[in-house]
Order: sequence, then structure tokens, then C-alpha cells
Amino acid sequence: MEEEAPRGRRIFLNHLDSYCGRSIGKYLSTSVVGATLESAEDEEEGEENEPPVDPTSTGETYEIVGTLSNPESADLQFAKETYAVSSQEELLSHLLECDIVLYNITEDVSQIEEATWAASALHKEIETFAKQKLFILISTIMTWANTKPFDPENPEAPFIEEDFRKRRSHPGFVDHLNAEKHIAKLGKTNKKKFSTYVVASGHQYGAEEGLFHYFFKMCWLGETPAIPVFGDGKNIIPTIHVRDLAIVLQNVAELKPAFQYVLGVDASMHTLRELIKCISKNIGPGKIEKVPKENAFLSKELTQMQLDMLFVNLRMESLYLKENFNINWFAETGLIDNIAQVVLEYKQARGLLPLKVYIHGPPGSGKSTIAKELCKHYKLHYVSTNDAISEKIADLEQIVAKEPVRVESEVEGEGEGEREGEGEGERLVEEEEEEEGENIEEAKEFLDAIKENMQQNKVEEDEGEEEEEQAAGKMPKFNQIIIPEFIFSLMASDEFLINRIIQLSESEVAGTQYTEEQFLEALKHFRKINADDVTVLNYFDELEIHPQFVDVAVYEDFENRLAVSKIIKDVGEPRNYGLTDEEKEVLQRQAAEEQLAKEAKEKAEQERKEDKEREERKERWEEWIKQQEEVKKQEQELLEAQSIPLRNYLMKHVMPTLMQGINECCRIRPDDPVNFLAEYLFKNSPDIDWNKR
Repeated sequence: MEEEAPRGRRIFLNHLDSYCGRSIGKYLSTSVVGATLESAEDEEEGEENEPPVDPTSTGETYEIVGTLSNPESADLQFAKETYAVSSQEELLSHLLECDIVLYNITEDVSQIEEATWAASALHKEIETFAKQKLFILISTIMTWANTKPFDPENPEAPFIEEDFRKRRSHPGFVDHLNAEKHIAKLGKTNKKKFSTYVVASGHQYGAEEGLFHYFFKMCWLGETPAIPVFGDGKNIIPTIHVRDLAIVLQNVAELKPAFQYVLGVDASMHTLRELIKCISKNIGPGKIEKVPKENAFLSKELTQMQLDMLFVNLRMESLYLKENFNINWFAETGLIDNIAQVVLEYKQARGLLPLKVYIHGPPGSGKSTIAKELCKHYKLHYVSTNDAISEKIADLEQIVAKEPVRVESEVEGEGEGEREGEGEGERLVEEEEEEEGENIEEAKEFLDAIKENMQQNKVEEDEGEEEEEQAAGKMPKFNQIIIPEFIFSLMASDEFLINRIIQLSESEVAGTQYTEEQFLEALKHFRKINADDVTVLNYFDELEIHPQFVDVAVYEDFENRLAVSKIIKDVGEPRNYGLTDEEKEVLQRQAAEEQLAKEAKEKAEQERKEDKEREERKERWEEWIKQQEEVKKQEQELLEAQSIPLRNYLMKHVMPTLMQGINECCRIRPDDPVNFLAEYLFKNSPDIDWNKR
């Protein structure tokens, strides 16, 4: 029999398979019950709540149970039980088995009604509780979205928990606000039996990403040159890492604070523009562009709720949380300061592991063709060394060519009011000038380094083998971030490569290195630098990245399709996002067309078979008819042949007497003609001698 869980151990959480639910459930399932009490300050005297108890000495972790948003979701390893609830009675029975009930209404508005009902249903059962139950509502700071600054002279003063009674909700989040008020009211009747709390969460980020996933995905796919910032991007967005939100919830559950309302926000006050710029710089193209707010509503990937959250503008500070909770923050200073860790966990949570493949081989072996096909299959960026260097040099030269623009006052002795009106604009320009100046200096240094390296490479190519031997054995530095994971070396004989190039048309050769003189020179150079013991392949070997060799001559495939298939098999499954909606539609359309074509082909084949069978049946019937007629004919002939002797016999010995008897019968007309005829034949038979008788 399973032992009873320790006090406060069993937690119910709705929608365990959602972004927020999964992250909170995972964290709490590994958290020791009472861990936040170890160094928490003693409760103030006179509090109505129960004093904190000592943490469990057994190191027991929380048991997580709850519902799913999708009944077909994969098994959640961190959850002890998951429920497919069919009725309110069944749901209530599961809630009553738990000491702590967490209801998240930040992601699915349909859960607002269920959370309100659940709290009310538990409250009705309050007299049956053997020990205290906690109900914690995970709400959103959007219930503050329309709150105006309380001090007009200090509009930048942040809102704190004590201001919660003055909060004004965004029109789209009024139901959230009503749920907060209702649930908070239920927890005031008998706190020793049933306590309720509201945690107003900042916009959650981290792990697989929630609200900001739209921008993370856009950056990762790399299909746009700049990431959009809707509007001017100056609005301040309160945020919290989803793991820190879980820590806040654990503190509320264990400390049971006297104050019912807690702001779950970190210490950052970043604008939308700053957040998107940081994401773009660290995982995307590095650039952002302002687009009208109206354009945001054209996106199919952002819901109205998400758009409202992106446009919120709030300064918030959780003083109560800082002063009363024992929080070991994961990202206290926000997304920007912790972007490296956030990006790492984002890629891990989404399974977006880097896949870097290096194709090595002589000229004409098909490196470019294979690399491009691999990029299509794995949705990778194809990097050509020469193109990358040329593009980077062009970008750097463009940056270096810019001159910083200074904004100076055109009129001396301006009025104080005029100066104040321009202050913000000047600060913005000065910040951009400073940033641009730094970028120019960095660009100059980078450009000079590239040109120096290129010049050095040219000198080294003209130097003799003596310098090459001196350089041999030196392990060059490498960047772990860009070092390839797979090395494929294409092999082919000079004869095979030359024959392959000869088959190219003039249009394919034009503008490439595949002219006769250039190709032979490039092939000679490749054989030279890959003949010694120290080659680029040996370099990777020493790094424990062992090259795999592919003999392209074996396949005799000019387009290298078979070589690509072999490489894909060795590399394995893609580690990227799945198909886009457009790609899914194309594939669905292709599948539908293929299915229709298949059905039409099968129907035509079936009709052909049926026609053939009908024709065969007709032919068999006609053949059978012919055979029957032939059999009848033969039988008739046989009967005729067999009947000739009998007929002769009858005509000679029977018919004369029989005819006489019949004639005599007709003349006399006896009462019994048959007996008369029989008697006549017997008496007049020529074979009977009546005299002897």
C-alpha cells in the first residue's frame, strides 16, 4: 500500500502540458518540500496564518498531478498522475486529494471559468478539510494594464503590491480581474482551513519560450533580414523567467504570506525594442526594424491576447516578494542580462541543437551541390567562404564610411520650455550616436584584421615549402561555437574528376573555376596540400571529430543524389523546427493530388481489369458455345451412324407387319386396340410357324 504523502506535498496544476504548466510542474517535481523555509525570516507575531513548519527532513519532493490541455499529449515524466476530466464531480474529487491547488489562467482564457468554479467548489467543502488547503491563482499583470500613474509628478514610479486595489485591467482581461477578486474573497472566510492567493505574473519567458517565441522562431529560421518591432517599441514590459515564477509559487505555498496579492516580476524594466533587439542580436540577424502596430494584426502566428500583452506599458516592482520571500533567482535582472543562458535553454527545450557539417573534397567532386542539397533537407544556412568574406567586407566598409551626425541647437538662448520639450529626442539621438560610434570603431578593427589575414594568406601561398614545414605541427585556435560536428571528405580520382568537368556545358563553366587551365591548377593545388600528413582532416582528427570518406566515383551519379542520401543517413534526423504552415499546406496539397492521381490510376486499372475480364468471359462463352455445337453435331452424327442398322432391321422385319396390323385395327376398330394389335402381330409374325405349333 502506498504511503501517504507528507503534509503539503501533493500539488494539483491544470494544463500540465502547456508551456507554463510544463515548466512549473518540472521545477516543483524536483523541489524539496519546505526548502524555502530553511533561511526564511520568522513570521511576524500576531499573524493569522499558521506559523511556518520546519522543512521535511526526508528530502521529499512534490507530487505533481493535474489535467491536460490535449488528451493526446506525450507522457509527462514529472507528473505522478494526469487526468482526462469528464465531469465537475470527478474534477472536484481530484482537487480534494491535493493540499495545494495551482490554477494557471495566463495562457488559456477557457480556464478562467474552471478556476473560479474550482475555488468555489473547494470553499463549499471547507468544513470537511482535515488540514489546510491552499489555492493559488496564477494570473497576469495585464489586469494592471490600464492603471494610470498615481503621482503625476513622478510618472516613472513603479507600481507595487500595495497598489493592487487601484489596478485597472486591460479591456481584454476583465475576466482575469474578476477571477482574482472572487478567489481572493473566498480565502478570507476561514484561513486556517482554506487560504487563497493571487500571483500576478509578468510576461513569462525561458525554456521553450512563451510570448516571445514568435521572435525567437523568426530569428532562428533566419528568413528575414530584420526582426520587427511593432510600434515605437518604447513600452516597458514586465517579465519573469518561467522558472523564477515557479520559485515564487513555491514560496507562496510554503511561507503562506499574510498578504494575498503577489507581483511575480523580475527586477528588469526593459522596453519591447530592447527585448527584441537583444533576441535579434543573440540568435537572429542582429537587426530590427520598426513596423506599424497595424501590421502586427496581420500575423497569423500572434493571437489578439498575445498582441495586447506585447503592447502593455507598465513599470512594476515586487517589494513584498523581495522583502519577504527566500528566492534564489535564476534570472533576477531579466531576459537581456541572461540572454546567453536563455538562448541555450531555448535551443535545448525546442530540440534546436546545432548541426554543422563540413564538406571537404577536390574541385569538381560536388561539394557545393551536396552542401546545398543538405541545406535544403536540414534547413541550414549554406555558407560559401568567398561569399561570406566578400559580404562581410562590404558591410564593414559601409559602416566605416558612415560619419556620426551631431545634433546641435540652432538657436542660442532657447526658452526653458523648448529645451525641455527636446530633451528626450536629444538623448535618443545621443545614444544612437554613441552606439554608432562604437560600431564604427569595432568595424574598423574587424575590417583591418580581415584584410591583414587575407594579405598574409596571399604571402603564405607564394612562400616555399620551408615556411610550410615550419608552420607544420602548430595547432591553430578554433571557435567551439562554429566548429563542425560532421566532416565528410569526398574522394575521386583525377581521371574521374576531369571526365566529369569535360561533360559540363559552356554555359555551366562560364564564370567558374572549371575552365581547363583553372581547374587543373586548382586540382594540382588540392592534391599538394592534402598529400602531407598535416592536413585539415588531420586537424579535425586531433579534435576527435573524425572525417567520414565518401567515394563519389563509386556511385557514377553526376548530381550526387546517392552521395547526399548516404550523408543524410549518417547525419541523422533534422534538428530544426518542423514544417511551416505554408510548407504543410503545400505538402497536404501534394498529398491530396497524389492521392487523387493514385485513386484515378487505381480506378482506371480496375476498369481495365474489368473490361479485360468481360472480354475474356465473352471469349470463353463463345468458345463454349462453339464446343457445345460441335458436341451436338458429333452426337447427332454418331446417333445417325448407329441408327442405320436398326432402321434397316425395322424396315425389313417389323414395319411391314406392323403397318398391316395398324391398318387392320383401323378397319375393325376393336374395343381394345392395343391388345388387338399385339394379338395381330403375334399371329402374323413371319418368324413364327403356326403349323408346327
